Amino acid sequence: MEIIHISAECYPVAKAGGLGDVVGALPKYQNALGHVAKVVLPMYRTKFLYENQFEVVHKGGFGMGNYGYEYTVIREKTNLLGFDLYLVDIYGLLDREKIYGYDDDIERFTAFQIAVTDWISKWKHRPDVVHLHDHQTALIPFMMQNCFPFMHLATIHTVLTIHNAQYQGWMDWSKSNYIPDWDKWKWGLLEWNKMINPLASGIRCAAKVTTVSPGYLSELKYDANGLENLFEYEKGKCSGILNGIDDEVWNPSKDEFIQEQYGVEDANEGKAKNKKLLCEQFDLDITKPLIVFIGRLVGEKAADLLPAAISDSINHNEGSMNFLILGSGDPSVEYQLEQMRGAFMGYYNSQIGYNEKLSHQIYAGADFLLMPSRVEPCGLNQMYAMRYGTIPIVRNTGGLKDTVKDFGEENGYGICFNNASVWDITYSVHRAVELFKKSIRVEEIRKQIMELDFSWENSAGKYIEVYSS
Repeated sequence: MEIIHISAECYPVAKAGGLGDVVGALPKYQNALGHVAKVVLPMYRTKFLYENQFEVVHKGGFGMGNYGYEYTVIREKTNLLGFDLYLVDIYGLLDREKIYGYDDDIERFTAFQIAVTDWISKWKHRPDVVHLHDHQTALIPFMMQNCFPFMHLATIHTVLTIHNAQYQGWMDWSKSNYIPDWDKWKWGLLEWNKMINPLASGIRCAAKVTTVSPGYLSELKYDANGLENLFEYEKGKCSGILNGIDDEVWNPSKDEFIQEQYGVEDANEGKAKNKKLLCEQFDLDITKPLIVFIGRLVGEKAADLLPAAISDSINHNEGSMNFLILGSGDPSVEYQLEQMRGAFMGYYNSQIGYNEKLSHQIYAGADFLLMPSRVEPCGLNQMYAMRYGTIPIVRNTGGLKDTVKDFGEENGYGICFNNASVWDITYSVHRAVELFKKSIRVEEIRKQIMELDFSWENSAGKYIEVYSS
């Protein structure tokens, strides 16, 4: 079957988080299963755009509110990513370097959705499935079914995957004229809590809805930022499919980003060499357990708890561990983490920002990965860490609960806690320090987690089952 993925992110073209990793991997694995999967996203002005070859495949135009826009669709020529990649350019809206964070993001992504739907409406054939990702594409099912220029697309099945339901794309009703000429009797399919809610509309209008882990789907029925009743009402069309990771990209035995490659059999030696290089770079003690955090420094990730948790852990455990932070986000959290370098020199360091190469090196050299998330729909970092033999310390929520089992339980291999609190984090860090002293047990866990299968093959097949249904 032919599957069209429409997304705001796709690694390595444009990535802000886990959404980019998923859309950059899932289509490749679906193609390996014998299907034809393609990806469409905005033509941001990223490094990838300028370093690769593209050809124009379509030009068109549309109206949005009181303005008219022209758009251009280009295709990457070489199938570099393992699937056909299409980029949509709209002058003045999508021709920017960053993915998100502009005052006119509503206009940018509404225009992107209109352009994509208009382009598909011009095809001589119909794809079997249009697969949407998050609120930036969630108006497309409504437009395919209820906008008069696109109603001939209504027979195409749509699937909406929710990577994070906290962000819903809310729009004031004054912007309803952005949507192409639509059946006003269907206004209820757009409305939630007196506003246009693209995510709610997508949940209502898509044939199937998936979340990125079974645990997250269960949580959305009581914590969905106002959509709890909708998830309960639409539960018959919803399913949770755990994300996978790309074994080709995240593989310590052939990762070109890390200095010392290794596999399961020589993991202890390989990790020790990578840890030595990492500790030398960041002035840390190789003899102590290295606990790391990689990710966005935002409330969802409980990053605001890190300064106090790290300070308490170092003070209460007499500096018997090292911490290394890689991430960016809330300026106040960034400032606190930067200021801690002087106070805990030799025990702590941080790099504010994001560096793909360094993230691989940290996974390879760290002993433990800390993820105290308040919200974690699936989480990929814990899977990456385990692939590299790094033991996860996680809060029991969403996909973290689905993928990590406490080492105190039978066949367990991680460290789990229940509350996003400084006390829970510091106690879990203490458990990690005590576990680190038991080198034979650490070696056993390391071998166990490196052999866990979090690859996309299984998950890609489950998406095909959803499409077939």
